[in-house]
Amino acid sequence: MFVRNLICLLIAVTPGLAQTKKPFDVVESTIQEMRRAMETGQVTSRELVTAYLTRIGLYEDKLHCIITVNPNVLAEADERDRERKQGRLRGPLHGIPIALKDNILTYDIVTTGGALAFAGYTPPYDATLVKNLRDSGAVIIAKTGMTELANWIAGAPTPMPGNYNAVRGFGYNPYDPRRDPRDGNDDGRPVLTTGGSSSGVGTAANFWGANVGTETSGSILSPANQNMLAAVKPTVGRISRYGVIPITADQDTAGPMARTVTDAAILLGALEGASPDPNDVATNACKPPADRDYTPFLKEDGLKGMRIGIPRAFFYDPFTPPSRGQTPAPTVTPGSAPPPGRRGGFGGGGLNPEQKRLMTEAIEILKQQGAEIIDPADIPSVVNKDPDQNFLLWGTCGGITTNRGRDANCSVVFKYGMKRDFNAWLATLGPAAPVKTLTELRQWNLTHTNGGSIRFGQSLLDSSDEMNLVADKARYEADRAKDLELSAKQGLDAVMKAQRLDAILFPGANGASIAAKPGYPTVIVPFGMVPNTQGGAFPQGFEPKPSPYGVSFTGLACSEPNLLKMAYAFEQATKRRVKPASVP
Repeated sequence: MFVRNLICLLIAVTPGLAQTKKPFDVVESTIQEMRRAMETGQVTSRELVTAYLTRIGLYEDKLHCIITVNPNVLAEADERDRERKQGRLRGPLHGIPIALKDNILTYDIVTTGGALAFAGYTPPYDATLVKNLRDSGAVIIAKTGMTELANWIAGAPTPMPGNYNAVRGFGYNPYDPRRDPRDGNDDGRPVLTTGGSSSGVGTAANFWGANVGTETSGSILSPANQNMLAAVKPTVGRISRYGVIPITADQDTAGPMARTVTDAAILLGALEGASPDPNDVATNACKPPADRDYTPFLKEDGLKGMRIGIPRAFFYDPFTPPSRGQTPAPTVTPGSAPPPGRRGGFGGGGLNPEQKRLMTEAIEILKQQGAEIIDPADIPSVVNKDPDQNFLLWGTCGGITTNRGRDANCSVVFKYGMKRDFNAWLATLGPAAPVKTLTELRQWNLTHTNGGSIRFGQSLLDSSDEMNLVADKARYEADRAKDLELSAKQGLDAVMKAQRLDAILFPGANGASIAAKPGYPTVIVPFGMVPNTQGGAFPQGFEPKPSPYGVSFTGLACSEPNLLKMAYAFEQATKRRVKPASVP
């Protein structure tokens, strides 16, 4: 109720909307439509914000997708309106309400990462991407729900469910915003997963124009897939990570989530800096397009002549990797939905019949739009018969099953990177930081268990803190090299160069993990609905609603312009997004 009470207070001090104006409906409105409406005087930024706050007040108690509403949001909107009257527009998002994942620092809004230790904490500075957004004219309306610390809290034996955090609890999917009734899952978690730690829920529910998520391995693509959104998981370094709570700098990135490819492209340009950020060396990776404007790449004929590969083995069709003579190490994918096959590991892969039907249809549409389909275009490291060189058998260490002494066959990059980068981030907060080290956070959690600090434990934090940043550096470097070898050199690079591909088409968010390791970009587009079959049978009389499903275009580093071109053409040829009926 705390969010509703704040919304009521904000709306109470809002002047009545002018009755002489033609009403502007924010539901499913695009950024371009909102811009035109403000340019013509049909609506003001304040009125947009008020309309969104009204929707939040009506539906947030059902969805739990917000951690904090910006208490200054109306003042920010008023300032944008005054600037517009003075003929001064900051940029392409002038007056547009945008939400941020709650691991992105804002100097004037509480930022928690979903962790109780940071509840009520206001950082001393804006993340670089927030400065870029404000410079483009965006109005920051709220901080979204997320899986606590991007799901690097609790792994085996009691993994934290996606989109749970100790500050706000569980978030719910607007396409079926009910609790899971099944035994073992009836602890408040949603019956339809929200897809991970970036809340696309509020964007799907039309609580704001678009939102900024972050991803280490699936936390943009999975929630976009589950909430019928278009999104860009950018090349690592295209958007500065300075001021974003990290897991590991090797894979972390922020990115746009929106209802259309065009909106995602506009937001991507606003997030990207005009020049490299001195606080993030990775921002030298890609050169921004002219004026940081990706919209010129959005063409309806953008699929003509494009060579698109279909990675059949494992991603579409069942595939069993070679055996080591022992059970493969479990794979942890922070913020993402489990890979196809089974929870907690890669299993045999493949799609269920409804997913397969949708992807077959998608491939036919690509052909009709002039794309050249290379099928199959299997990824060499996925089908490699050498267990030591097979991507599917090289998991991510995390939790008690792969702690020190039991982590020979998995990568320590996440657990090493978390300790290194989280401690470095804490140091930027200065003396007022709630905790000063990862060790202090773990100790704080242990002393606040009665308050709900670690409901599912903290085995991932424990596995990170056991790393010695000096003594374990050589192991980390070797594992990082193997990550890149299997995901890039013998993985995506190999198949794309051998087949001269412009992109690889993955079902849903299934390609998130292999693309995340080398930091390669992906654009996802909404496409259809499939039955909710996750987690086993439902009780008699309970009818689960269908789950959204999208298609993903993945390419090599800095290929966002080309991927957006293909994604936009596919979107325009299909236009399959439908708004959730639960929040009309």
